Amino acid sequence: MHQELIKRAGEIIEKNTGAGTHCVLALIDLDGYPAASTITASKADGIRWITFCTGLGSTRVRRINQCNRASVCFNSEEYNITLVGTMEVLTDPRIKKEMWYVDWKEARGVLTDEQRGKECGRI
Repeated sequence: MHQELIKRAGEIIEKNTGAGTHCVLALIDLDGYPAASTITASKADGIRWITFCTGLGSTRVRRINQCNRASVCFNSEEYNITLVGTMEVLTDPRIKKEMWYVDWKEARGVLTDEQRGKECGRI
């Protein structure tokens, strides 16, 4: 049963990762209070790891740097899965590029026309 739950959780996360999806990420704010916000999970490997994209100067990053404990919740009328763990801020441009999803980069103006064509070709 345990492995079945882990497999199902991974399927739910996969279904709710990338453009057009969202989940709730809960962090501890700078005053020590819980703070939850809606965010898109950009990539995931089952329940092993999940990545999110946000600006390095954002409140989320300041919160993670102060306290890296976090919780993420994926839910709908059919399910509710909440995971807890620790977060790290990734700054290596190579890794960040792998973790972004196309719509996120386009919305932020990160892609050139040439890159946009290559990204769309992979879809």
